[in-house]
Amino acid sequence: MNYNASSPDELALTNAARHFGIIFEERDDDNNVVIHNKRTNTKEKYELLNLIEFTSARKRMTVIIKNEDGKILCMTKGADSHVLPRMAAG
Repeated sequence: MNYNASSPDELALTNAARHFGIIFEERDDDNNVVIHNKRTNTKEKYELLNLIEFTSARKRMTVIIKNEDGKILCMTKGADSHVLPRMAAG
């Protein structure tokens, strides 16, 4: 399977996830992201709540998702110089 991405970073992250057993399957009819977790041999569904695109000013991209248990997760990728100062200690 070959993935397409809007940036080389996104493609690298998707391929790395696949290497570690997390495989993107599809976006379902409700626009949820469905993955196959090969470590647990289960399908997992994540509701995409918000996507903040990468910009040259922000130097980062953020997604906010909700898992099937209702837990909300915020994930950010970007330049260390912009991400690290925003992280909490510990």
